[in-house]
Amino acid sequence: MGDFRKALGDETVLVFDGAMGTLLQGRGLAPGQSPELFGLANPEAIVATHREYIEAGSRVVTSNTFGGTRYKLPAGTDVAGLSREMARLARRAAGDTAFVAGSVGPTGQFVTPLGKVTLAELVDAFAEQIAGLADGGCDLIVGETHFDLAEAKALVLACRKVCRLPVAVCMTFEGTASLTGSPPEVFADAMENLGVDLVGVNCGAGPDDMRLVAEVFARRLTTPFFVKPNAGMPRLEGGRTVFPMGPQEFAEKTAAFADLGAKALSGCCGTTPAHIAALAKALSGRPRVRPAAPDHPVLAVTSRSLSVTLGGASPCAVIGERINPTGKAELAAELAAGEFTRALAFAEEQVAAGAAILDVNVGAPMVDEVAVLPGLALELTKRQRLPLCLDSNNAEALSAALWASPATPLVNSISGEPGRMELLGPICRDHGAPFILLPLKGRKLPVTAAERLAIIEELVAQAESLGIPRRLILVDALALTVSSKAEAGLACLETIRHCRQAWGLPTVLGLSNISFGLPARELVNGAFFAMCLGAGLAAAIANPNVPRLMETGAACEVLLARDPQAGRFIDRYAGWKAAAPSAAAVRAVAEEAGSPIRQAVIKGRKAELPALLDAALAAGRPAAAILSEELIPGIMDVGERYERKEYFLPQLLVAAEAMRAGFERLEPLLAETPGAQKARIVMATVEGDIHDIGKNIVCLMLKNHGFEVIDLGKDVPAARIVAEAAARDADVIGLSALMTTTMVRMEDTVRLVREKGLRAKVMVGGAVVTEAFARSIGADAHATDAVDAVRRAKGLVGAEAEKTTG
Repeated sequence: MGDFRKALGDETVLVFDGAMGTLLQGRGLAPGQSPELFGLANPEAIVATHREYIEAGSRVVTSNTFGGTRYKLPAGTDVAGLSREMARLARRAAGDTAFVAGSVGPTGQFVTPLGKVTLAELVDAFAEQIAGLADGGCDLIVGETHFDLAEAKALVLACRKVCRLPVAVCMTFEGTASLTGSPPEVFADAMENLGVDLVGVNCGAGPDDMRLVAEVFARRLTTPFFVKPNAGMPRLEGGRTVFPMGPQEFAEKTAAFADLGAKALSGCCGTTPAHIAALAKALSGRPRVRPAAPDHPVLAVTSRSLSVTLGGASPCAVIGERINPTGKAELAAELAAGEFTRALAFAEEQVAAGAAILDVNVGAPMVDEVAVLPGLALELTKRQRLPLCLDSNNAEALSAALWASPATPLVNSISGEPGRMELLGPICRDHGAPFILLPLKGRKLPVTAAERLAIIEELVAQAESLGIPRRLILVDALALTVSSKAEAGLACLETIRHCRQAWGLPTVLGLSNISFGLPARELVNGAFFAMCLGAGLAAAIANPNVPRLMETGAACEVLLARDPQAGRFIDRYAGWKAAAPSAAAVRAVAEEAGSPIRQAVIKGRKAELPALLDAALAAGRPAAAILSEELIPGIMDVGERYERKEYFLPQLLVAAEAMRAGFERLEPLLAETPGAQKARIVMATVEGDIHDIGKNIVCLMLKNHGFEVIDLGKDVPAARIVAEAAARDADVIGLSALMTTTMVRMEDTVRLVREKGLRAKVMVGGAVVTEAFARSIGADAHATDAVDAVRRAKGLVGAEAEKTTG
């Protein structure tokens, strides 16, 4: 068939295949049965399915390995061997007429700190599967239906570890973000940093609802992109899951993505060879429209839920410098003990003051940087949305911290020190981590701009020789102290201008270095900052708690036409007075002035809660009052922030952990207090479905809101669910399903509840479950997410109580 990377560069639109499960069910696949194990036992059914899609016009067929990792297959399965065999079957069907893509689906695991699996463990699991796919003759690897950026990153790292095949990665979005809070632009930037060959979106929506994601890709990416919608959203008809969009409507709407610049198109759930045939026909003779040059700047630094762009028309980013033990004896002592209380407090202060990125430096005597830097990075990732700048001279510590990151953080720094580029450059390249290039070589400081530029040019060439793209390079303009070298400021300005204008490279500098040894340093720093911004500075490492600095930066952004209608400036400084803190800082201070216990829940400060609760109890405050007036309002505030998209899943989980710790401290005392019995809810993922991440999150939130939760786990038959609900006299039964093929099992439970005459109400939820589906099976409520599940469960319990008392 040829080279897939070469095919990505031509002007045609590549048509992939459609859904496999529906066709396999027609060939004997039972509901809930593993398609991969079915394929081993029925190889001709797999080959026939692939051939149907090729005959329909697919130029790429996808191997039957979506659930082919060790986490999804039964213990003892030969993962690599299974993937190898499925790839060979696809290759047999495709011959030389189509490409074969090795499918790699989600593992169902969360990467630490959201779950218990490390990024390295996930890479090993993916590598095991991908090695088999490569050995079986795949032309590319395609990640499908991924919902967490860390898992997508692990897949890419695994590909690079075991093969040189092209890599495509598709994420599923729920509205404006993935399940763990990654908007399309964050996913796009992170995948481009990681150097994938094709960036995509699949599942979760029909072509109409995928339009916004595709438009982001078209604006954002230089990498080709892929769109793979469902045939509309599913509904239940006669006990069967039905996708409403027919082949012609699907083809017409999906082919329109070619006009946005999509390089590859296909169908996900509900699509058949008829859908793909109609799509291929609609694309016949229709050239791909290449997107215009992307509007994003030169470089992007990402966290799981935020992308900070540097250079071009983006505002200058302040990289908060406060998490650094230099000159901070108490912080150094805490870091040496492996404690992070002050570091986390510095992070919160800098976020409130307007920092865009948080520099994290733990270098101090007695501190084990290799353990502490990744440990602190994990804690910050749990609590803050901002991307991190990992700052260390220790290459091993930087590598460990990158393995602890779910996204593509900034690395500070790579210099011309012998061997440093060769050691750190490939690590940054493989992790997609932008890095600060420091123009230092040898023992002599490069004082003049010419000296600095010569070193920069040499280091950039060295980086490119290692396969490191320029989009990962942020140049340090090297601010030297002007009190000893009068020309230091001018050299910085010339370096900034040349890097931007001649090489298109963004620049950064440590701002306060310029004023060392001078009085009124804020005056010098502020003036120098304004001059650097005018020259094109992309980022500054500085203290965002200095009002003069932030005021200067905000005003300059208006004057440089990088703050449309002065919106950010007005929002931040509408009530400004000389020397007054910003509005955001005032709001942060007012918030912190509230209840420390409530704030500990809202901010996820689990370690602080025991002492705060003990102090409140010692002061004579009843445990019930603390629960009802502090902990519960705190977690409800978190839920409201989650719904407003101010918080995402990481913040929700860390707050829930803090709430749980607080509740456990009070629970023995609450048991002694007379009161109403807890409402009881039985939770389960339905029979045939082994996905339980969403259900586990719902369980945690329900416990935090005072429910007694009986979690039956996953793949639970209706009879067991109903029997347990009857034995426990449950108030509510909560059912979860991720797949369209298993959500129909929810109706079994609803029907059995009615037959047995149980008083329990039934609440359903899951990625594919809709309000209309819930009504069609007779469920009492449908929950869209964990926060909504708590609200719905409370409503069901309240309604039952009213009915009983009425």
